Amino acid sequence: MFKSEYVFVRILFPFLLGICIFYFFPKSIGIQWWASVLLVVLLCILLLNITYKKLNVYRYKGAVGILIFTLFLSLGGLLCLLHNESLNQNYFAKTPCSYLKVWVNNEPQQSSNILRFKAKVVSGYQKDKQIRLSGQMLLTIKLDGLKPIKLKYGDEIMIPATYTEIEPPYNPAEFDFKAWLGSQNIYHQAFIDQNYIVSNKNNNGNPIIKMALNLREKQVAKYRSLIKSDEAFAVASTLILGYRADLSKETLSAYSKTGTIHALSVSGAHVAIIYVVLDFLFLFLNKNRALRIVKLLLICTLIWGYALLTGLSPSVVRSAVMISILITAKVLSKQTNSYNVLAFSAFCQLVYNPFLILDVGFQLSYLAVFGLIYLQPKIYSLLYTEHIWLDKLWNFTAMSLAAQVVTFPLSIYYFHQFPLYFLFANLFITIPLVLMMYLGIAILIPAFRFLAAVFEWVINFTNAVLKWIANLPYASFSSIWINLPEFALLSLSLGLFICALAKLNKRLLFSSLMLFVCYQLLIVHDDLNAFHQRKIIFFSLRKNYAAAFINGKEAVLVSDLSVEDKNYDFSIVPALTQLQVNKIRFISFNKDTVLGQFVLKNKQIAFFNYKVLLIDENLNDKNINGNATFSSIWLSGNTKFNLAKMNLDIKYKTAIIDATNKDYKIQILKKCMENNDIDVHVLKKNKAYLVQLTQ
Repeated sequence: MFKSEYVFVRILFPFLLGICIFYFFPKSIGIQWWASVLLVVLLCILLLNITYKKLNVYRYKGAVGILIFTLFLSLGGLLCLLHNESLNQNYFAKTPCSYLKVWVNNEPQQSSNILRFKAKVVSGYQKDKQIRLSGQMLLTIKLDGLKPIKLKYGDEIMIPATYTEIEPPYNPAEFDFKAWLGSQNIYHQAFIDQNYIVSNKNNNGNPIIKMALNLREKQVAKYRSLIKSDEAFAVASTLILGYRADLSKETLSAYSKTGTIHALSVSGAHVAIIYVVLDFLFLFLNKNRALRIVKLLLICTLIWGYALLTGLSPSVVRSAVMISILITAKVLSKQTNSYNVLAFSAFCQLVYNPFLILDVGFQLSYLAVFGLIYLQPKIYSLLYTEHIWLDKLWNFTAMSLAAQVVTFPLSIYYFHQFPLYFLFANLFITIPLVLMMYLGIAILIPAFRFLAAVFEWVINFTNAVLKWIANLPYASFSSIWINLPEFALLSLSLGLFICALAKLNKRLLFSSLMLFVCYQLLIVHDDLNAFHQRKIIFFSLRKNYAAAFINGKEAVLVSDLSVEDKNYDFSIVPALTQLQVNKIRFISFNKDTVLGQFVLKNKQIAFFNYKVLLIDENLNDKNINGNATFSSIWLSGNTKFNLAKMNLDIKYKTAIIDATNKDYKIQILKKCMENNDIDVHVLKKNKAYLVQLTQ
């Protein structure tokens, strides 16, 4: 019914569509309904195959195609619904309990006195009754400074059932932590003091994963003893073993700005480096089919052994699966279709975990491999040289260009930057990366530990060169924010442009240019809006206050945060960057300030036609004119100031309560405002308050 070489390419689209639909619109009732649809369609297809010649089914290819499309659409949707643990009847959040029995479901990450990990719920307790439960949560434990608890993957513990839903982003452009955890099947979290945890001394979990994590822990300890530099140790642990070490901001920035961040995460490139060596070492096994199968088994065993060494991290497993399928298809088939093999590997992984479709690493890795398969040969054919080393250099350049071009729209959509010197940086890092891979694995063997100093020097040298490249003028275009329609237009335009050049098709080229013009029009529209914007953002924070008064591409930020504060980077910078603000002036309430249209005097702010009165402990109502009218009052600092006793008639439309007020005070103030029919906005665990000013 389909061309056999493209079968998985064709079925992958409806399968992906089904997963996407039911990921964003999950309904438990849909499980039975789509299971029925799947069964009916499957029976219809089987019946058509049995009666293929008798009924001349080949005359109804369109109807058969629709049936197959529906089959894989419903299969993708059903697998997605079944994978969603929150839809299970025994999901822990659906049953009130006093205590929960959980076990550590990944390697715990410790930062200062905080221990964080994924916890798999096994059962719950209602009085003396134990109930079987399921689901996962993100568990954060505050450690005892004197006797901190030590937990490993699989350890079983008892915790109080005091969990909450994962909070959504409260500020514009803030990282969506809830969506990110949701793609990992986690919808709740708990913050618990160590004193309220009881260890059961039991250990559950997958024995293979447990063995892998224990093995990686030992190898990380070896690196720690062999490598003196903390930064080199962090790079080695991250690059070779996939261990999330604490890399400095400077090093991370250098790899990111040069487009070599992929080198820091164990991925397809690392597994490919190992495969190339293994393929060369076992070259003598290419004599006949039987020996080639032996070679395949040896290479796959060693590649999965490396995956085990890295703790079976998701990116390594994904790479090992991809390359295992690719080389298996190459050995067992006389002719292979790379697109079909790529689609098959994606299909297999999504059957196991449909939520991988939302994983950025999954998306980028498959796009990059697609670029290598489709675009790299076309770029490589543009230039011919007889010099063997120049040819190898051009071949790698074509690979780097192909991978970067196809992932370009997705990269700027997620990471908001584009490295200008990516080609130079990737050409440079090729040899150091290969050396680091081989030396990093070699020094884990006792006989080769004398190479540790060389390994450390290579890492430090590589970091130094990348930092130099990152500090060159115009090293990267940053703060590139595009929305979903702009991303779609850019991707379609780029795809059609590549196809037009490959097929020399004028219509495709014209369509590509038209889409690119539409994309540019949207970008120009965004720029014009940014140039003329006038707005105020009262940010939602946990313990601090911040408000940005934005005029065009400049902003005055009234806040008690500093530039070095993590909350500033996480909650405020993304919003201002998305609005293309390139000049920010920090001020506090303690000093009267006049900056253009912004005036702060006597705890009163005037910004164009919007006026704000700050009410805190230091408010002096004698400085307020009688019958004053304000757009908003800003309640801050856990104020005890009693508005009802003010000797002036203050008029205002909105009350803003920031997070510097304690929870009980927020409730009192909120109730007071609501009783007086005042519109109130609480800037704690609520959306930021946005004021759009008229021109």
